[in-house]
Amino acid sequence: RKEFVDLYVNYVFNESIRKPFEDFMDGFLRGCPARKWKMFLPVELQIVLQGHTKFDWHLLEKNVIYRQYKKLDRTIRNFWTVFHKLPEEKKKMFLAFLSGSDRIPGYGLEHFKFAIADPQAQNPDELYPFANTCSHILFLPR
Repeated sequence: RKEFVDLYVNYVFNESIRKPFEDFMDGFLRGCPARKWKMFLPVELQIVLQGHTKFDWHLLEKNVIYRQYKKLDRTIRNFWTVFHKLPEEKKKMFLAFLSGSDRIPGYGLEHFKFAIADPQAQNPDELYPFANTCSHILFLPR
């Protein structure tokens, strides 16, 4: 039985995926030559390619740049009060809305900055919040 289990596990995790994995590896190495990636440990490489999955939301708040707002404006205080009450999954959804990804880039949360700007609409009650994902700007009507 042990030999059967060992052979089965080897088939499932190695043999059955050998061809698709080799095709993936060929394509990956064509775009990203191996000598540049050898300096990373597997965990570090995963962070570089996929980004961080653990967040300090208060650090995110600390790194915000305000445009046409001040940190103590009512709109900003209300925003952060509501934000910190959200469940973790909703906070990640906000991050995806803001940046296009629910992960923080490999350089880390302490360097991730975004701006909250007032779109300065004539009637802000008729405007929804929107984001510029390329520049990491949240346009938050008053």
